[in-house]
Amino acid sequence: MWIFIFFDLPTESKADKKEYLQFRKKILQIGFNMFQFSIYWKQLGSLESTVRDIKRVKRILPSKGKIGILRLTDVQCEKMLIYHEKKEVKVAKPTCQLEFF
Repeated sequence: MWIFIFFDLPTESKADKKEYLQFRKKILQIGFNMFQFSIYWKQLGSLESTVRDIKRVKRILPSKGKIGILRLTDVQCEKMLIYHEKKEVKVAKPTCQLEFF
């Protein structure tokens, strides 16, 4: 499973910038990686982990701005096309998970 966080936060005042930086710092602490300046993503091993991290993000939402949270399966994420300077970049393959029966 993958979680994407999309956000558009105001940065006009010092207080806005501070809140933006705090939000960004906290999502990095949770383990998200920057995909683009206002898009962060994280791979998780299970649905339960995904639900847990979405709750964490909800607890730190800033008071202003727009935030989107998108959950994708590994298969859906692998279908994403990414280009950097007109060259296609492969999406990271999910890590192998151990299953106990």
